[in-house]
Amino acid sequence: MITVDDALAQLFALVSPLESEAIPLIHAAGRVLAHDAIATRDQPPFSASAMDGYAMRTGEVQVGASFDVVGEAAAGHAFEGACGPGQAIRIFTGAPVPDDLNHVVIQEDISREGTRITLTDRLGKGTNIRPLGGDFKTGDRLRAPRILRPSDIALLASMNIAKVSVARRPDVALMSTGDELVMPGEAPGPDQIIASNTFGLKALLDSVGAQARILPIARDNRPSLEAAFDLARDADLVITIGGASVGDHDIVGDVAADLGLKRAFYKIAMRPGKPLMAGRMGKSVMLGLPGNPVSAMVCGHVFAAPLIRAMLGLEAARSPRLTARLAKPLPGNGPREHYMRAFADNGSITAEDNQDSSLLTVLADANALLIRPVNDAPRKTGDRIDYLPI
Repeated sequence: MITVDDALAQLFALVSPLESEAIPLIHAAGRVLAHDAIATRDQPPFSASAMDGYAMRTGEVQVGASFDVVGEAAAGHAFEGACGPGQAIRIFTGAPVPDDLNHVVIQEDISREGTRITLTDRLGKGTNIRPLGGDFKTGDRLRAPRILRPSDIALLASMNIAKVSVARRPDVALMSTGDELVMPGEAPGPDQIIASNTFGLKALLDSVGAQARILPIARDNRPSLEAAFDLARDADLVITIGGASVGDHDIVGDVAADLGLKRAFYKIAMRPGKPLMAGRMGKSVMLGLPGNPVSAMVCGHVFAAPLIRAMLGLEAARSPRLTARLAKPLPGNGPREHYMRAFADNGSITAEDNQDSSLLTVLADANALLIRPVNDAPRKTGDRIDYLPI
């Protein structure tokens, strides 16, 4: 058995960032920026008023000074006339400030009678002008790679970028295996259960940037497995669930090997999720997950999600971990790294009492995987411990 970190390193060695594609900005939220986006204009493109008030020359701004108002500027409507000494223009937020004026006095700091204004003793500080290019300038970059957030989309729009270059979504083929499985909505026989793993994994992998598809269930025989692998032959990543152990009916590894799988590793020193294998199969990477539903989902968080992020051009690294204080003590851990379902809240974390790898209800109640290192000593209440948010 190899360690979790060794398995991740070998998985990352199997993939490289996928090619990019140009998409409309309106569809880019949540995608990974593949190449730097370069501003095509300055923002603001002119010196703009930050407040409603009156524009004038800084040298004339003093308490008691009076001015004749000779014009007006509003957002989208610049003042086109001339403004001489002792004169000012009415200006509104966002309006261009004429080149020969460099100070905006807010309207609360003046008194006005007709077209004549006087600066009061409430006069504040600052010019109240947003300088040309004060946000960004032509040629400034939004650096790749990065997951595009709503605020990034707003920035790109302001940079006058209508299309962005993003990493192509990895095509992931999800293959559940086993004679005991039927799809949700079907009527299971007396010896059958509902296939849940592919649905949970699709939701997880789509959420981190993949485009996952669920294949028909592959039965525990060579023709069915070969047909399923044929449906997955063009995928970037093929994930099988179940059939990767050492039982008489666990033949996924053998069939995959006959179809050209070059195995990188098999079996991980972790729980849940020990029977995990990976390798290359033609143009695809294959990841074989255990069939227990909790084991499959835990391996999805620990291995599949970081692999997707690496394929998108993000950092090839394990999922970020947080730290919290134990709300109650834990016994010592054994020779496998243990990912315990837990609930983290307000800086503390509590491991669920029942860690059976078949219990999806326990996983659904959890929001964290508490991580016990190999041979970790008993832990006391208040000890700090790492966890993976889920």
